[in-house]
Amino acid sequence: MSTMGSQVRHVVVIGAGIAGLAAAHRLLERGARVTVLETAGRVGGKLLAGEIAGVRVDLGAESMLARRPEAVTLAREAGLADRLQAPATATASVWTRGALRPMPKGHVMGVPGTAASLAGVLSDEGLRRIERDAELPRTEIGDDVAVGEYVAARLGREVVDRLVEPLLGGVYAGDAYRISMRSAVPQLFQTARTHDSLTQAVRDLQARAATAPQTGPVFMGIEGGVGQLPLAVAQSVRSRGGAILTGTPATELRREGDGTWRVAAGDCVLRADAVVVAVPAPVAAELLGAESPEAATELRAVEYASMALATLAYRRQDTGLPEGSGFLVPPVDGRTIKASTFASQKWGWIADEDPDVVVLRTSVGRYGETEILQREDADIVDVSRQDLREAIGLTATPLETRVTRWDDGLPQYPVGHHARVARIREHVAKLPGLAVCGAQYDGVGIPACIASAYAAVDQLGGDLGGVQELTANPVQSLHGGAGE
Repeated sequence: MSTMGSQVRHVVVIGAGIAGLAAAHRLLERGARVTVLETAGRVGGKLLAGEIAGVRVDLGAESMLARRPEAVTLAREAGLADRLQAPATATASVWTRGALRPMPKGHVMGVPGTAASLAGVLSDEGLRRIERDAELPRTEIGDDVAVGEYVAARLGREVVDRLVEPLLGGVYAGDAYRISMRSAVPQLFQTARTHDSLTQAVRDLQARAATAPQTGPVFMGIEGGVGQLPLAVAQSVRSRGGAILTGTPATELRREGDGTWRVAAGDCVLRADAVVVAVPAPVAAELLGAESPEAATELRAVEYASMALATLAYRRQDTGLPEGSGFLVPPVDGRTIKASTFASQKWGWIADEDPDVVVLRTSVGRYGETEILQREDADIVDVSRQDLREAIGLTATPLETRVTRWDDGLPQYPVGHHARVARIREHVAKLPGLAVCGAQYDGVGIPACIASAYAAVDQLGGDLGGVQELTANPVQSLHGGAGE
């Protein structure tokens, strides 16, 4: 284990979502002393384990990309190795043009390599439009471009509206015609820049992927829910001597003349050699306003989308679900829900906990949508049941329902997002002992958030080497007395 300099350094991590917890975990591994501050009364942020009808479920994010190593590795390090579980089925559908249709294969985030791969999902006219791609002159992408704008120009709007939009919407709850291709689908962005034909670029990506070694499933869950991950990491942080203070919002962040940091939190002040800011952009902007007004201005410009999840439990004898893990819903079809997950079919551990109970989830809310999210919980359940009735013929009355709201839950990645992130980091880097991480920078998925936390810790490595050791007790009352 390497230590940060010759003395034990105290680092304050602001935010106990998965990014903040991952940062704390990595800092402790490197020999730092860590205090984590969290405004909410719990850890985990958008990862939330819950229960319905006696069955454990996720009330937030439910899976993590396993082809990136960060999340699965952290889960193992936190003692969850024997609870990692791949989805029981990876088969999904698209509810479009009046029917459930199998999710096409052979695409990159909805962008096909051939027109034939989208047969059934698109109309005959839409398929013919894709074939024109090979005849079109090269489209210059430049420094960045909106995914929907570029794909529609090459392949037609129907590809975007019926496949790219619901797939991207499932990740960002955003608008494909605004979302940055460079930030959201970077591998496609880089390949498309060197090809005249978009479909040929996709085929080349697929060819490279086919020759790469494939180890294990694409996605992974955790028995009991992905919401168990932050709980396990928090337990590991505490067992290593880290302090996690929930219900303790950081209200002020100042750099002292000796290079240390002063963090006001509740009725106490913490002094630290370094600070990791791992909170959503609006909160980070308020904290950084005094020391880095330029970074704060950039952070205030980050937009967010809100969404809500309806979790519904049924008697198994009352349901007859189609096969698969669920379905996506294109906004162009005018439905209220944007997706439904057949949780009991997707995750074996849910089915095992009570074979007589079936759990489904629906999600509502996209960027710019406000009306549906202003409705009462009962109304969100009602519109979800109405769409489920039309999509899969489910008419039964649920045993229990729960609605979980994620207000401003997903940062948006519009064209130019990468440049904004670069400017934020450039401004933050001018302040030794300060780093930022979280979903608003390099990706909203769990592995991306963890990777951003590790990058923040790596950035602090050099800064911490030359700071003099603090006093034994880095926490002081706002009124001057010692605190805990």
